[in-house]
Amino acid sequence: MDTHLAVRARGITRCFGDVVALDAVDLDLARGQVHGLVGPNGAGKTTLLGLLLGLAAADSGELDILGVRVGRALAAPDGVTGFVDGPGLYPSLTARQNLAALAALRGRGPAATGIDAALAEVGLTEVADDRVRGFSLGMRQRLGLAAALLTGPRLLVLDEPANGLDPAGKRHVHGVLTRLAAEGTGVVLSSHRMDDLEELCSEVTILATGRVVFSGPLGELAAGNRELDYRLLTSDPRAALGLADGTAGIQVVERAVAWRGAEALVVRALVPALDALVANLVRDGVAVRELAPVVSPLEAALLALTEPQEAAR
Repeated sequence: MDTHLAVRARGITRCFGDVVALDAVDLDLARGQVHGLVGPNGAGKTTLLGLLLGLAAADSGELDILGVRVGRALAAPDGVTGFVDGPGLYPSLTARQNLAALAALRGRGPAATGIDAALAEVGLTEVADDRVRGFSLGMRQRLGLAAALLTGPRLLVLDEPANGLDPAGKRHVHGVLTRLAAEGTGVVLSSHRMDDLEELCSEVTILATGRVVFSGPLGELAAGNRELDYRLLTSDPRAALGLADGTAGIQVVERAVAWRGAEALVVRALVPALDALVANLVRDGVAVRELAPVVSPLEAALLALTEPQEAAR
């Protein structure tokens, strides 16, 4: 096995009766990388995460995790942790007691657990002695991540870790995942939040109807030859409209769109044409105050790659 890989999957197939949840899936996940797993509901994401966590076994194919060939046994190699469908917590216990109980189940003594450090890293120090039954969804997600940190993971598998997070919670979680990757941990996360994936991931795998339809660098996916709609806010909407109409490759989709108390345009273009429009605006002294995709490049690519597969079912 390539030693720089945390996960190497080849031809992984998993069926539930007549339903093919995973169909000959290949996946490479490097150590020290945050890898996104995306796709429509029912695409096979949860099934694949379960295989990585040792909660299920593949019917066929080869799966190597942290250099260990995974067989039919329902157990993940040492160093693998995470959660699917939310973390398993004890509602009647406090946050600190939950982590202590989990540490004890894993055979770790109280002095070796690093409970306080884990709680601090996810921003839960102030509620460490509060019962979990009163926690919000986002706080439970952060506590689940703290539980994963207790093991010093080398592969961290997370299902929708941003569910219910407020801005502060999101900052804590993103900081933890970025640090872990920088220290060599492989991180795979499934999410419907395209903004989180674009911020965190260097590579993504897109599943549709159990098959991989794309796997590779996020930049390669987003830079595909697809026209996107962009919202353009400038200092002179009238002049911007004239320049957009006169720039080759630019299609004005909507005019005089109200946006943040100002008038904006929505234009459709490939990146080279968009660059030319910006150059024309700057040349004519029109300030570009905002230029952003209406739908993120990752979301646009996801829809383009998965909708044909879903329609063919």
